[in-house]
Amino acid sequence: MKYKGPLPKRIVGRANACVTALRSSPRWGRLVSRHLTVVTYTGRRSGRTFSTPVGYRRAAGIVTIGVQFPERKTWWRNFLDEGGPLSLHLDGTDRPGHAVARCDEKGRVTVTVRLDA
Repeated sequence: MKYKGPLPKRIVGRANACVTALRSSPRWGRLVSRHLTVVTYTGRRSGRTFSTPVGYRRAAGIVTIGVQFPERKTWWRNFLDEGGPLSLHLDGTDRPGHAVARCDEKGRVTVTVRLDA
């Protein structure tokens, strides 16, 4: 049976804290940061600022985020339709950009971020 509800907040919070700690670790930080970044955005409805670690791929000024288990997560929905602004922590600094989320016919979600110059 497939569980489709959101993950419990305490599990998500602990996992995110572990990933964030690994990214800032002197020993593992450079390796982990090649594949994981922190997305910071403002919620469309709440107006609150959120940060969450995500896996990414980067090519020039475009960052692609494949959302794992999108039915269990809600952050990417802030970037549907025309998308919206966010920042990504890349190369030791916060980089602003514009993100657009797309859902394909199989339910896979990809968030494409065009970094500001």
